[in-house]
Amino acid sequence: MASIIGASSTSLFTSRHTKHSPSFSSSTTLSGKCCWRKLNDGIRFRLKSGRNRLGLAIRNVATQVNPTEQVKNLAKENQRPVYPFAAIVGQDEMKLCLLLNVIDPKIGGVMIMGDRGTGKSTTVRSLVDLLPEIRVVSGDPFNSDPEDPELMALEVREKALRGEELHVSFTKINMVDLPLGATEDRVCGTIDIEKALTEGVKAFEPGLLAKANRGILYVDEVNLLDDHLVDVLLDSAASGWNTVEREGISISHPARFILIGSGNPEEGELRPQLLDRFGMHAQVGTVRDAELRVKIVEERARFDRNPKDFRESYKEEQEKLQQQISAARSCLPQVQIDHDLRVKISKVCAELNVDGLRGDIVTNRAAKALAALKGRDKVTAEDIATVIPNCLRHRLRKDPLESIDSGLLVIEKFYEVFS
Repeated sequence: MASIIGASSTSLFTSRHTKHSPSFSSSTTLSGKCCWRKLNDGIRFRLKSGRNRLGLAIRNVATQVNPTEQVKNLAKENQRPVYPFAAIVGQDEMKLCLLLNVIDPKIGGVMIMGDRGTGKSTTVRSLVDLLPEIRVVSGDPFNSDPEDPELMALEVREKALRGEELHVSFTKINMVDLPLGATEDRVCGTIDIEKALTEGVKAFEPGLLAKANRGILYVDEVNLLDDHLVDVLLDSAASGWNTVEREGISISHPARFILIGSGNPEEGELRPQLLDRFGMHAQVGTVRDAELRVKIVEERARFDRNPKDFRESYKEEQEKLQQQISAARSCLPQVQIDHDLRVKISKVCAELNVDGLRGDIVTNRAAKALAALKGRDKVTAEDIATVIPNCLRHRLRKDPLESIDSGLLVIEKFYEVFS
């Protein structure tokens, strides 16, 4: 009787099995020798000689779970608390450079160099709460812009050319940390092994550069980064695209990001090629005022004691800063700079023997972003005086016998030209 049930069950499963049916594990247990018989999609029968017993087990049943708002909120609450940007004491030069890059990402990022323990990493990571939302194509791993073809992945661009509708959603700008020990495959992307094994197809698995597209790529201790990763960053920063050649697959995707690096100059110098890719350069020094040092220590102790309450106490200031950034991004296209001021900027760069024109371009962009941050539609000489040291300091040729700070040289030349 049991053998009849086993046979009829087998034929029933075989005849009624469809592509989307759940996976069953069925076993007919008999005392003595055991063997397994595998049917379609994981249906297995184990046969033993002796007394018959039919055992049926259902496993791997596909279920669809819709994420609820409660689950999303719970995940958000369980995230590691971030120190508020508005609570950072001092370090105005570093904070200004970061804000200007958020307002105009085309400035090209910022390099922050200074003593250890001066809050460089804390300040950069606190920028996450202030990042605005951007429009992206839903389901696209490269954060493609639905309106700008230059920021579209190839598949999205082909859909747009065919006239297909692109589903758009809003997401916050990503901040991606690039660890010093990251492999080149993890940074650039590699073959999707899971799809290769399960489906037998060659598929691309995006890396950190894909995730950082239209976002921020942060490298802590960037002067200690391996040379092969520096070459990857140089290539992507120069072209705005990342090209991957792996195992017969050739794929390119947009990789335009704000490059932010931090480091201690005592631990090693940065390669000149990479240093020139940073739009701005900020120097951070140790606070010498005793009262200010005490305030910093007390604020940090408050945050460590109760991060939630500490963040709540700065919520109003954070929201005000967010609104200021959003307004500046909106009015940035309307900001104008006089031709006379442009000529003077280029004259400063020429007399300082700055190689290339990147210094001129970045100074113009940073001055316009600062004017937008202050709510004005016209750049003044004061705006240029504020940003030009950060835009040109790291582009000057280093003289080993020169003791004066290169930022002071820029300021002196600025007042000489703008007088």
